[in-house]
Amino acid sequence: MTGRPRHRHRPAAASEVAQRLPQRAATANARSAGRHAAGQSRQSLIVEPPAPPIALTPLLACDPATDPDILWHIAREAPELRRWLVANPNADAALLEYVAQTGGPGVNAALTVLLDG
Repeated sequence: MTGRPRHRHRPAAASEVAQRLPQRAATANARSAGRHAAGQSRQSLIVEPPAPPIALTPLLACDPATDPDILWHIAREAPELRRWLVANPNADAALLEYVAQTGGPGVNAALTVLLDG
């Protein structure tokens, strides 16, 4: 041996351990409570499953009870159903103008019936 003093890790005194334990327990409890609260908030966001997608049909397009946002969706996304929008009594002028300008199968005939009637 070379004569260098050895440095050993001294064991912690019982009082030091006793002081550290409550701090560690409090930290662990706070982390656990945070995870638990986050889990609860995720669960509370999902109360029920989402509604199934709405089937776009001619009946939906000409139903007066159909929401105007759905009518506009049909006008933009389903050209084969645009002629049925013309038959909807709640279709406003802007929607009918859009349908007339974008066209689609049977739109001209439907508009002719609407304007001649």
